[in-house]
Parts: sequence; structure tokens; C-alpha cells
Amino acid sequence: MKKALYFIFTKSIGLYLNLLSFIFPEKAIQIAHGFFSMPRKGKFKKNKIPKFLEEAQLETISNNGESIQTYIWKGNETIILLIHGWESNSSRWKKTLAHLKQSGSTIIAIDGPAQGLSSGKEFTVPKYAEFIDIVAKKHKIDYIIGHSLGGKTCLYYQYKYQNPNIQKMVILGAPSDFTIIFNNFITLLSLNNKIVKALENKYVNILKQSLHEFSAHEFASKIEVKGFLAHDIEDRIVLFKEGKKIAQSWKNVQFIETKGLGHKLHDEELYQKIAAFLFPKK
Repeated sequence: MKKALYFIFTKSIGLYLNLLSFIFPEKAIQIAHGFFSMPRKGKFKKNKIPKFLEEAQLETISNNGESIQTYIWKGNETIILLIHGWESNSSRWKKTLAHLKQSGSTIIAIDGPAQGLSSGKEFTVPKYAEFIDIVAKKHKIDYIIGHSLGGKTCLYYQYKYQNPNIQKMVILGAPSDFTIIFNNFITLLSLNNKIVKALENKYVNILKQSLHEFSAHEFASKIEVKGFLAHDIEDRIVLFKEGKKIAQSWKNVQFIETKGLGHKLHDEELYQKIAAFLFPKK
């Protein structure tokens, strides 16, 4: 029943946008872009955040009218940066945190654009990478861990900004091709060619690259940093072949195939492998 209602809902939106595109094309594109880039969940209320995040030092960074919410668990001078994915927030790292704390490192988590307590209405990879760069300029980051679209953002960040301080990257369940996400959205709403072409042009301007070039495997091919990449073969959110594409193009990566963990990739054994990768025993 829920699937049927969702199908009717999405197709109704698509029909409305298709009709609107012939009368008010700019408005139709604006609404379509909103559906594509505005997270529908993942925001926090200021007086209601998970307890384990309250235990961190909350630091809000202001930049050009925007606010970036960070959570800091202080340790030694080694700093690990945590980057969550789409329609999520820093609470996704609850199960990971205990394993990372064993290293004694300082750990910083960011709420992405329009997520958690950070400002904004749109979530895009370039904007998220900008958030990472602002935090990285304030704190000397040694290691980055990113999940899902946050993982792709980490790869894009290092590709674009080439931060020489980054020593290692851990990427979990990340998508590669932007065109797959884009085409899935087009199919979901059954949008007409008029809107598709206009949206393509809009995202070329936002991404500053063609849609085909804006892929995580292209970013990874230009990265020298040592990487750890994990993807579950039963992931239904981001298909396994996406992770494999990234692994095949990353020159210096350890690729871990998991089974039965799904997209979230929460697992004690996997956490131990990540810790061993970041902090190998001498």
C-alpha cells in the first residue's frame, strides 16, 4: 500500500512539473531542483540532539552568512574528520566513535549543508566539500572518514583542494556516477525532456563539470592519498558496482567487500579493520 501511494505521489509531482514547464519553465526547474537537492530529513532541533553528541564540544563555524556545526571529542594532536551522507547527520557515527576513541585521537564530526544543526536548504557535493575545506583550514586534519554521499564528497574534496595534510581516507558505501543518481530522479518523476535539459544545464553550472565527469572514480584516479574503501555486495541503496568502479581507479587503496551489512556498514570487524588501517601496530 505504501509503495502504491508513493508511486502515485511521485508521478503526480512529475505530472505537475511537466505541465508547469510549459507555462512557467523557470519555476518548474526551481521546484525540481528543490526536490533533488533539499534533504527531507536529517535536521536537528537545537534543544534536541542525541546524548552522545551533547557530550562533545559543540563548535559552530560562521562563514559568509552560513553556519557549519561541528562536534569535537578532544584527544591528542592527530585529528580524524567524520563526514556523513545524504539525509543524515553526525549521529550516524555513534557506533563508530568508540572504536576511533581507542586511538586517543581528536575526532571532529560535521553536520553537512541543510543537515543536523548546520544552515542551508540545499545539499550538494561542492557545497559540502566547501564545508570540509573551511573546517580543515581551522583544524589540521590527518584522516577523513566518509559514508555514502559523504564518502563521494571526501573524494571530491581531496581531488579539488589537494590538502597536503591528509594522510589517509576511509570511504564507506560511496556512490560514483552522478548520472545514475540524476537519471534515477528523472525516472522516478517521469520528467519531460524540457525539464531534463534545463536541469542538466543547471547542474553543469553547479558542479563546474559535465555530469559524466562528476564521478567518484574520476576523483579517486587523481588522488595520491592512501585509501580504505568498503562496500557491501548486498547494498540496495548504492550498488556494489559503484564501489568497485572507485576501487579500480584508486591507485593506492585497500578494497574490502562485505556481505550482509547493507548500506550502513555498521560492523565490529569492519571497525577493527578501519582502526588497523589508520593506526597499524608497529
